[in-house]
Amino acid sequence: MARKRKGTPIHGWLAIDKPLGLSSAQVVGKVRWLLKAAKVGHGGTLDPLATGVLPIALGEATKTVSHVMDGTKTYRFQVRWGLATATLDREGDVVGTSPARPTRAAIEAALPAFIGEIEQIPPAYSAIKVDGERAYDLARAGGTVDLPPRPVRIDSLTLLDMPDADHADFEVVCGKGTYIRSLARDLAAALGTLGHVSVLRRTACGPFHEADAISLETLAELGQGPGPRTYLLPVETALDDIPALALTAAEARRLHCGNPVPLRHVTTRDPEAALGEGTLCRAMDGGRMVALARIEGGEIRAVRVLNLMNDEGVDDVDHP
Repeated sequence: MARKRKGTPIHGWLAIDKPLGLSSAQVVGKVRWLLKAAKVGHGGTLDPLATGVLPIALGEATKTVSHVMDGTKTYRFQVRWGLATATLDREGDVVGTSPARPTRAAIEAALPAFIGEIEQIPPAYSAIKVDGERAYDLARAGGTVDLPPRPVRIDSLTLLDMPDADHADFEVVCGKGTYIRSLARDLAAALGTLGHVSVLRRTACGPFHEADAISLETLAELGQGPGPRTYLLPVETALDDIPALALTAAEARRLHCGNPVPLRHVTTRDPEAALGEGTLCRAMDGGRMVALARIEGGEIRAVRVLNLMNDEGVDDVDHP
């Protein structure tokens, strides 16, 4: 018999506004301590020197983390021209200088080359594994880190401001695996200079946005009572871009027990619910999500079953 987790069973998502200086793991630890939550994770790492939207998954929401990590992200960042650092941000030692400073016209002319599907070499100081070791561990130990380029997707890259000759502010909308530090390095190189990220803030991560984010200080002030629940988003928030299927209570119980449900039973009630082979969907019992499911062979099959009941047998998330 599985051992029961210690802590309060809380299920849903919090969008935390990560402060400067804390790692994503430290934020997870603080949320777990503040809420006395049984299970906590995060959807999309932010470096300690970055601030902004860090989605925190609680309880059954941790089963949907991968969908947030795969989602589109928006960042605002500042590039410091003329200085290259070992870490590609302001934390690292300066490893190169350049007197060249790009003009606004030159920057705007260079941006289109970085939009779309591009190849990008990740920073040496990154969490990518090389022969079983993290790249940043090898780099800190003085080893040579040679990472191959990888494809990334950049949907838009906009110059926002140029406060002075040494700095430029940008906004980027990008896909999974894009390193803003590498983008700054490569943009500077294309402009005939050097550069590093001096400020980085994530304003959106999948369905989670800056306007909905809560600070750790506010979370601490609300305490462990019902206050934090006003910011708690349903588990299915992470899956808002995939279709939902409305099941009957009997079908929901069947799927929850690991048994498939014929798709035709659902489409008979709702012809618009006809989904193609391999489609991921949210299997819903009224306002409660039963499982993340996939259509296979004309059947609805559970990929991840969700147990959204607290110890009293009541749905633990308030669904609007």
